[in-house]
Amino acid sequence: MRPIIGVTMGDAAGIGPEIIAKALSIREIYELCRPIVIGDAHVIKETVKIIGVDTRVNSLHDIGKAKFDFGTIDVLDMSNIDLSNLRVGQVDAMAGKAAVQYVETAVRLALDGKIHAIATAPINKEAISIAGCPYAGHTELLAHLTDTRNYAMMLIVGSLRVVHVTTHVSMRKACDMIKKRRVFDVIQLANQALLRMGTKKPRIAVASFNPHAGEGGLFGTEEIEEIKPAVDLARIEGLDVLGPFPPDTVFVKARGGAYDAVVAMYHDQGHIPVKLLGLEWNEKEGRWTSVTGINVTIGLPIMRSSVDHGTAFGKAWKGTANPQSMIEAIRFAASVA
Repeated sequence: MRPIIGVTMGDAAGIGPEIIAKALSIREIYELCRPIVIGDAHVIKETVKIIGVDTRVNSLHDIGKAKFDFGTIDVLDMSNIDLSNLRVGQVDAMAGKAAVQYVETAVRLALDGKIHAIATAPINKEAISIAGCPYAGHTELLAHLTDTRNYAMMLIVGSLRVVHVTTHVSMRKACDMIKKRRVFDVIQLANQALLRMGTKKPRIAVASFNPHAGEGGLFGTEEIEEIKPAVDLARIEGLDVLGPFPPDTVFVKARGGAYDAVVAMYHDQGHIPVKLLGLEWNEKEGRWTSVTGINVTIGLPIMRSSVDHGTAFGKAWKGTANPQSMIEAIRFAASVA
């Protein structure tokens, strides 16, 4: 039986509706799963017109009414976007509030077993903040909604998988958060996630925080005091993990097949190699020619994957957004579910 994947619409003022409509115009998606959009049906209808696909929109309030047929986009209609007042391509409190409601609904459905996984379109952190959401992004919001304390962000592009010890915090705060317990927990989460994804004997590398892995304490002591002890503890527990290694080479080796995942210490340390591999910008054409890679929240009691890019307000509602990452996120959610 094909799994039911709840696809949250994300920020209506951004490219979320468009990349969803484009992804769900591909027959293969319906061969892999039964997708249902959790969003606003009027927005999806307008998006279908903009991109010019021969697809109808089935607005419903009960998943039991979904058709799950290629050529029809089923939308669990929250009816929470007033199109006449939507500020397309801008930070909009209404869109931010609605985006949070889509995630809340999807989580509730997943916990109740009515959908088997969630694939999320991008939300805007400023928009959800001015709408009153106290969480920095999807990852933190999902953890709150599922009452999960031990979780992490995993980015995937091709064979490269990166898991983060810290994410949406300042660099100054990240320094304080890199502790033996947290690093050990993330190593364990990475190992569990890889097993769930079908890797029989996960090999994990841990990146250092300081240049040259601290150079024996010359450039910092986090490796000596926190990171290496966490790696040693994980090895005692039987995990195949090595490090800490200098981050300027460890991602290259992982990409070459030496490791199944890399544990990164902070947001940009992990995001930069993934986006360097997954994104391609053509200056002459003024567009992204490749937008690949996905974001997976590991440690949750539910399966959630997401695009690995933002709301791209500059491209919103123009019909030119690249749906590659959304397609990959739905495929991944379906395969794991």
